[in-house]
Amino acid sequence: MTIPTTATSILVAVMGAFVMAPEQTQSLFRFAGVESAREWQAVNDGVMGGVSEGRFTISERKTLEFFGTLSLENNGGFASVRSRAKKLGLQAGDTVVAKIRGDGREYSLNLYLNRPLIAFSYRATVVTKKDEWIEVRVPLDRFEATSFGRVMKNAGTVKPEEVNSLGFMLSDKKPGSFRLEIESIGIDRAAK
Repeated sequence: MTIPTTATSILVAVMGAFVMAPEQTQSLFRFAGVESAREWQAVNDGVMGGVSEGRFTISERKTLEFFGTLSLENNGGFASVRSRAKKLGLQAGDTVVAKIRGDGREYSLNLYLNRPLIAFSYRATVVTKKDEWIEVRVPLDRFEATSFGRVMKNAGTVKPEEVNSLGFMLSDKKPGSFRLEIESIGIDRAAK
């Protein structure tokens, strides 16, 4: 049986597209309107006596704007914005993808778990470019376990099914104002 050349080309194109698309991007968070704000919260060093001010808003441009002033007073030094706890559905092999515009400061992208450990998260460093949109891509196995900002060497890697929140934190020990804008957060999932 002979397959016509046109049909062969279409078959190769379709099969090629299938083979060439190893990842599927899935949206976790978009900021379509003010109701999106209910899914987020600011957590700052005031929980331990610090006086940093970190706030967020959903902008008219449909982005989450995280802004404020970092202070080192009263043993403070961090401000963060994070999603409220819910099942995120992460899987082994996923890559967290975020489109952000920053102020040139160094932030951390954090993954939080439903565990009774105080100040525990998995972190990855994110260096922003002042006033430029960038895409941040961090595979789950690149996040480091931390507690109170210190790396915990023997804590193991992220168990994706335990992650129930994520967010950004500023703790670069540089007091002053900051601003980070987030357009979207999602995951790239390797085809299985």
